[in-house]
Amino acid sequence: MPANRSLAVVVRAVDVFETSLVVTLFTRELGKVAALAKGGRRLKSPFQGGLDLLGVSDIVLLPKASESLDLLTEAAPVERFASLRRDLAALYAGYYVAELLTDLTDYHDPHPKLFDAARITLRHLGEPDLRARRVLRFELACLRELGFMPALDLCAHCGNEVDTSGDVAFGLATGGVLCTSCRPGQPHVATVSGRTLEAIRVLASPGQAWRELSFEPRTPGLGAVRQTVGAVMSHVLGHRPRLWPYLGV
Repeated sequence: MPANRSLAVVVRAVDVFETSLVVTLFTRELGKVAALAKGGRRLKSPFQGGLDLLGVSDIVLLPKASESLDLLTEAAPVERFASLRRDLAALYAGYYVAELLTDLTDYHDPHPKLFDAARITLRHLGEPDLRARRVLRFELACLRELGFMPALDLCAHCGNEVDTSGDVAFGLATGGVLCTSCRPGQPHVATVSGRTLEAIRVLASPGQAWRELSFEPRTPGLGAVRQTVGAVMSHVLGHRPRLWPYLGV
């Protein structure tokens, strides 16, 4: 089979044998792949630093016809994110990005927009004032790209418009806001404020409005958004993300 070339984010690396690695890569053109990097642990590695965790590399893969691992033949570094080496909070956020790419996606299922979103997020995690919002935007990009974005305006059960000016029923199992008629009997329902829903809309939208979001004093604010999006992500994954406790607000 012919070799495949793509940009990739290195999301996992495991030592195998004496000199090799098994790497999980989230590639732009091929989706998530697992590959054997022969000699990847040597001091003079043939991969020239292209297997650094959370880095972006230009990789070449030889796919295997069987269920065995693909063979990684080239990995040249393209972009490294210095803030992840000097800022522990940024590093945890980067690990969280890698966790979501690993756990939410299937092998060989390409999502170029999600790759681009991950790269932009990793590039800017060194901005402490915007870090929490960038992570939230990436989570929402994952949900949207993979078909799990919750309904924020129309009832997730009947499709009717929901008044979101005040507190609203939000069903994790049903996939978003619920009208008063559909709320009774639905499992896993939380109450979410209209302000929280509006903040999620802004964070999920293109453009720069998310940078200007303001949260009123003595209100849950960004923490409420974090809790709501985190609950959706946990429901989709079927478990609480492992890095979630390290993200802060």
